[in-house]
Amino acid sequence: MMAPERMQSYREMAKKVRAHCLRMTHRGKSGHVGSMLSMADLLAVLYLGILRVNPKQPRWPDRDRFVLSKGHGGAAVYAVLAETGFFPKEWLDTYYLDNGKLSGHISHHVPGVEFSTGSLGHGLPVAVGMALAARQAGKKHRVFCLLSDGDCNEGSTWEAIAFAAQHHFDNLTVIVDYNRVQALGKMEDVIEMEPFARKLEDFRWAVQEIDGHDYVQIETALNHLPFVPGKPSWLLARTTKGKGVSWMENTVACHYGAVNDEQLAKALKELEVEQ
Repeated sequence: MMAPERMQSYREMAKKVRAHCLRMTHRGKSGHVGSMLSMADLLAVLYLGILRVNPKQPRWPDRDRFVLSKGHGGAAVYAVLAETGFFPKEWLDTYYLDNGKLSGHISHHVPGVEFSTGSLGHGLPVAVGMALAARQAGKKHRVFCLLSDGDCNEGSTWEAIAFAAQHHFDNLTVIVDYNRVQALGKMEDVIEMEPFARKLEDFRWAVQEIDGHDYVQIETALNHLPFVPGKPSWLLARTTKGKGVSWMENTVACHYGAVNDEQLAKALKELEVEQ
């Protein structure tokens, strides 16, 4: 059973991440806020309970590597990096602004970010390369890659899936923010992936499905890596687009754009954070 204080730390971090994302996209007048909100709980557990990283030494050679393939949701990673001390929180105020510290899509120029992404389908091939490099160098660090379901529409993603399984990269873990809402519509109307888990198992991955907003399920799964020795691990995290803001949840409209003053105040009130 998870200790109440640990559960609370995850909950508070996810709340802060969501609030930061709403404020950042409001200030910058742009961003993929729905995609940020859906992965906040996953990021909270990763950075507070799983990843071996050091904010004081972002390039520590033995650190775990984390790649955000859905780079359009980068503000959520910026928020958790700021909250955990990788860079000053004041940098968040510059998101998506001219001459700001933080670009709209995630950038490796920011402390704690391994790789710049934006166009879907790039993150997993790079993460697979990192896993290969670690094995060849005899290193024990792990590689994590967070995908969107839209990433899984890309052929380059499936080439990486096949390669990782072929070479038994059990130092690699993929997490899919499976909110099933993409830029142009719901997944079943764009490219349906179901039965998703079975497809991945056919590609020789070890697969677990969880509720991507349940801290116990997230932490339990990620504390038992690899799921099967000799296989890469795939965590299919079922999430809600726009999670935490009722009028955004499960809507295509929240995929891209920014909230206005009234909507920001309403959303922060729902999250029970200060205006």
